[in-house]
Amino acid sequence: MDRHAAQLDWNRLRAFLATAETGSLSAAARQLGLTQPTLGRQVTALEQALGAVLFERAGRGLVLTPTGRDLLEHLRPMAESAARFALVAAGRSQAIEGPIRITTTEAYAAHVLPPVIARLRAAHPGIQVEIMATNRTADLLRREADIAIRNAAPGDAELVARKVGDDRGRPYAAPAVLARLDRPKTLQDLAVAGFVGFGDVEAFIEGVRRFGLHLSRAQLPVLADSYLVHWELVRQGAGVGFMAEAVGDADPAVRRALPDAAPIVFPVWLVTHRELHTSRRIRVAFDLLADALAAVFAAGRVSSR
Repeated sequence: MDRHAAQLDWNRLRAFLATAETGSLSAAARQLGLTQPTLGRQVTALEQALGAVLFERAGRGLVLTPTGRDLLEHLRPMAESAARFALVAAGRSQAIEGPIRITTTEAYAAHVLPPVIARLRAAHPGIQVEIMATNRTADLLRREADIAIRNAAPGDAELVARKVGDDRGRPYAAPAVLARLDRPKTLQDLAVAGFVGFGDVEAFIEGVRRFGLHLSRAQLPVLADSYLVHWELVRQGAGVGFMAEAVGDADPAVRRALPDAAPIVFPVWLVTHRELHTSRRIRVAFDLLADALAAVFAAGRVSSR
């Protein structure tokens, strides 16, 4: 390593860490909110500053070289310290103004959050809201987001969480799809029509198996990596799909595929980091969101487009 190694750019180190953890430049760029070329230049610049090759290409992804693996072990504690420093600094702010990043799924971002955010902005116009619509779990410790809406209770003691209610999901399909079925009684009966899958196919198959639905790859003729695209495919008759009850029931393009079956019930949690919860801005936004979401899920009413 040359004499420049002691003056490393933290942005380059973050680019290296994200690439090492995600395994690709494109995924790392999405995680950091950068373009892929920008992130690629940062990684290359770091390699030049260190005088070492950190990654090797493996198929469509990247794997760490032995040097990269050694450096990663030293970088992780630095990243955790930097994240805690930022959390503490953010927690000192007592002004009810400034940016707040909220992360949730695409479905909630599109159908649940808009009226809630409008209410937050009306009450506190100094707050600027950024919505991170993603179906992966954002890392609150590393400040990928300030507040998260999740469907599972967090197990980390560093996080503050409040259950805001229970949501209900059901299988839905367009009338033309249901007309081809002979009065289906169970989820397995719907497999004849084919399901519109979402995300990774194996993860989807494993996920629905927990609800008693056993699908083969052949019974998933259409797959989308966006939940909103998934829902539009269902609306257009490409197959059966799952959606929150309040959204599906309000959409005239679809019908309940099993109208007499019990819904799938799952919890909704609002989560933030305990350090951020000491910030007046975050705490006020957290409490307003919790109250508004609790009212939404208690009433069973979600806006539909």
